[in-house]
Amino acid sequence: MFFDPVYLIFALPGLLLALWASFYTKSTFARYSRVRASSGMTGAEAAERILSAAGVSGGRVEHVGGFLSDHYDPTARVLRLSDEVYGSDSLSAIGVACHEAGHAIQHAHAYGPLGLRTALVPLTNFASPMSYIFILLGFLMHSQQMILLGAVVFSAAVLFALVTLPVEYDASRRAKLLMVESGIVTAREGRSAGDVLNAALMTYVAAAVSALLTVVYYLVRAGGFRSRG
Repeated sequence: MFFDPVYLIFALPGLLLALWASFYTKSTFARYSRVRASSGMTGAEAAERILSAAGVSGGRVEHVGGFLSDHYDPTARVLRLSDEVYGSDSLSAIGVACHEAGHAIQHAHAYGPLGLRTALVPLTNFASPMSYIFILLGFLMHSQQMILLGAVVFSAAVLFALVTLPVEYDASRRAKLLMVESGIVTAREGRSAGDVLNAALMTYVAAAVSALLTVVYYLVRAGGFRSRG
């Protein structure tokens, strides 16, 4: 099996950051999942109230299986909440539910970065695996052009990761504001629920860093072939 040890120099920082972000997110969620909101509202109820407060109509809140599989589907206009969020009245559940409701509000208000991210999904799903094929062929053929092609193709995944950052940050910003204004949580509880969202944002930061380091690796390896040419 082909393996380039130089790849570790670029992959390891992103991997370590991703592992830390995952641990930080799960531990923060677990901590505040044991703290109940004084309002007694569940994640599903909190999401519905936020949508109503923001004047968003036509969206549905549904239950979905899986651990922290919560997401907003812009094509179906459905907000899907996981087992740990849908029926729980914890601050973690409310924070996550309100964050996903923030995406629904973005969609209703035609928030530009969300539309761009949605449009990039099919391109990214195609480009990510194809880039690895090109880079492998480039190594096997000792072709600088093929490796550069892999870098160009992978740039779609980098763009997706970078666009995701303002989308996720803005959804959390809306959630933090509206969950307090709507009476779902107190100001103090809102700060705790916000900690969950801040931790989750780090997973997207890690993904963006990893994507950037990957494309830099491609460019460095292409340069290495050129210098030997």
